Amino acid sequence: MSALDSLVRLHRWQLDDRRRELAELDGFARKLRLEQERLAAELRTEQQAAAASLDAATTYGVYAKRIIERRTTIERSLVAVDQQIVAAREALAEAYQEVKRYEIAAANRAAQQRKRADRQQQHMLDEIGIDGFRRRNQGGG
Repeated sequence: MSALDSLVRLHRWQLDDRRRELAELDGFARKLRLEQERLAAELRTEQQAAAASLDAATTYGVYAKRIIERRTTIERSLVAVDQQIVAAREALAEAYQEVKRYEIAAANRAAQQRKRADRQQQHMLDEIGIDGFRRRNQGGG
């Protein structure tokens, strides 16, 4: 295995790693959004309960404050994760470009080696043909 092949493998591994990182961040963002939806539904349920019962209404304020704090924390986390996703997508694009660069270089090298081998084979066939021609012309002459 050539050094170039090793570089291709290394950069493919890095590309796969970047894909995994992005998938993890996307999954985390999805969980945060689901948590936001769950909190909103829970808040609506508690508001209805507070409207229906005086006992529930007295404790609703403390509950609502905790929910609002939790929602704020989730929103901050989402902003941070979204920024990380943008950075991860950029890193993924760069890793992809690196892989392509090395794959193209490896393909070019392989094509050059094939051309070189084809030229050597053609040269050898030409020599065989010339030797055969000489023998025919020397023996018949």
